[in-house]
Amino acid sequence: MSGRAASARPRPGGGRSHESRRPAGREGREVGQPPGPRPSPAWPGPALSSPSPARRPGGADLRASAPGPGLGAPYLEVDLVHHLVSDVMVDSDVQGVQVKENIKFTPSLSEQRHKFVLDFVRKHKPQKVADLGCANCKLLWRLKYHESIEVLAGLDIDENILTRNIYRLHTGAGDYLDPRERPLTITLYHGSVVEKDPCLLGFDLITCIELIEHLEAKELAQFPEAIFGFLSPTTVIISTPNSEFNPLFSGKTVFRHPDHKFEWDRTQFQSWALDAARHYGYSVEFTGLGEPPPGAEAVGFCTQIGVFVKNIPNTDESLHSEKTTECTHTKVGTVIYPSLKEEKYLRKAVSNEVFSYILKMKRDLLESLKMKNDSDGCDEPEYVQPECDEFKNDPTEETPKPFCIENVFYVPLERLFSFPKIKHLCGDRETLKMLIADEVTLSSDGSSVMINIVDEEDCDLNDNDGDDYDLDH
Repeated sequence: MSGRAASARPRPGGGRSHESRRPAGREGREVGQPPGPRPSPAWPGPALSSPSPARRPGGADLRASAPGPGLGAPYLEVDLVHHLVSDVMVDSDVQGVQVKENIKFTPSLSEQRHKFVLDFVRKHKPQKVADLGCANCKLLWRLKYHESIEVLAGLDIDENILTRNIYRLHTGAGDYLDPRERPLTITLYHGSVVEKDPCLLGFDLITCIELIEHLEAKELAQFPEAIFGFLSPTTVIISTPNSEFNPLFSGKTVFRHPDHKFEWDRTQFQSWALDAARHYGYSVEFTGLGEPPPGAEAVGFCTQIGVFVKNIPNTDESLHSEKTTECTHTKVGTVIYPSLKEEKYLRKAVSNEVFSYILKMKRDLLESLKMKNDSDGCDEPEYVQPECDEFKNDPTEETPKPFCIENVFYVPLERLFSFPKIKHLCGDRETLKMLIADEVTLSSDGSSVMINIVDEEDCDLNDNDGDDYDLDH
């Protein structure tokens, strides 16, 4: 059972969690009859034809528990679901493979699904990511550490679970001591995934991890238009259980979780996904997670995944044309992270880097003077770069060296700017000068930072408690 399903969200797709709703068109219909009206004319869905049923040993039709490949295809009535859950146990002998112990995945399937998303983000570097059915916010918590992401959003039908878990996304002391380079705003919303809300327009990636199997038939029919049609993100990742794997779980009932409304086999999921992709201008690739045991490879992965990529990138005009609707989602909370895009945090970061390099060079100077024991009788100490391999071919050595006049140590700004991190943070020497002007003393011509050779807190050469700064810091 996935971590997402474990939250037992009452209605991840539509309506408020406290509402009690009956399946659309439940009265007076037999199993196999289309549930209610056909889907919206925007996407009529595939024909009601269905692949040949997959049967477990003993002849029970496992596919009866899932909607057919089309949005308007037959689905299992609630009464029959309850009957199967209470009276039918899935055989654990599949294709002659006898499963004697419960199948366990290491790492867990939940962890594998999260890693799949994180690897995708690491490779493609989206800036705006939304997780629908975010539940305990663990995926959002992991995503916030990716520097490419500037906007994160989470949506769930269960407001209580969002309120309980928003703490995972709060800022900590480390976020201020070492700010992100890019800004990051995280917002949690309470609402249904099939409601068209403009707050989720313009996202690069939307994830629906173990979500669609919680949707009622009516919600499932609305889902493609809401996600692919209205929100129209660049990429959508959808994962859902593979029902063909279920018989390998010893003693497992028809569905893996009591809130699942259906579970699809690979043919059903791929048929549904391909129809949606074709209608809304996406391409889709399929993969999965959770390897079957030896001898049962034919059942496929435990979790099946579809990665949908929009064929034609969105433009600002396409995102907002005819999509001005009222906001339906309720904002649960917003967290804004400090970043180096804000001058106060950039100024502090640059000053810290400058001081660390200056103090290191000052220490090197004092150490060299101590070793020489004033043997040359020179009145003015000279800065001597320590001999070590790390300074060979160092571009810093091509810049003006620090020097001393009486008891004042001068470090040229040109030399400070040559250090890669300072150059990266500032961009040019004038910005460096502007950012540190209020934190240091500059020479009369503004070309160097001045610091006294001997300070009370830095005069003990044997005190190395944290004052030895690496030049490559």
